[in-house]
Amino acid sequence: VLDNLVYRREMPVTLGVFVDPGQPGNRNVEYDAFDDRYATFLLTEIIPQVMDRFTITDDPNQWAICGGSSGGNCAMTVAWHRPDHFHRVVNFLGSFAQMPGGNPYPAAIRDEPAKPLRIFMQAGTRDLNWNEPQRNWLSNNLRVAAALAEAGYDHRLVLGDGGHSPNHGGVVLPDALRWIWRQDATE
Repeated sequence: VLDNLVYRREMPVTLGVFVDPGQPGNRNVEYDAFDDRYATFLLTEIIPQVMDRFTITDDPNQWAICGGSSGGNCAMTVAWHRPDHFHRVVNFLGSFAQMPGGNPYPAAIRDEPAKPLRIFMQAGTRDLNWNEPQRNWLSNNLRVAAALAEAGYDHRLVLGDGGHSPNHGGVVLPDALRWIWRQDATE
């Protein structure tokens, strides 16, 4: 997908860095926390190694972060805490419903100064606990998207009629990347 979009000049030349959770079973601890630990890990341990081998820009308008499920939540949290480095976010099936202490985003988006973020979200209408009053993944994604809209963020939410599966995210990935890299911010 990256190669095709770059070739067609639908996104800038991009170096993809893919990171798996550190220890088995540690995905939620590393990815669902609402703090800057993962951003610090990326910026002090992973990205310096990449920069030792490749020339990359330090312009945060040219940095994006993407993930699905807890990885989508992590992508949002990294950009939220470090907008000095990451301005573009792709979040598939964000795991806001399972964040320790509850989903902080609706209040944080409303109460904190606006950040220079462009955020693409994808959610499933039958994601985990979609018809339950607690830990409802769909409703938590909708709350985040609504807060972004009300705060005037450059964002887009795409809903698919599916559960907690990467299928819909995989289908919309090219459009998500085109959207976050678009030149006209009014699209």
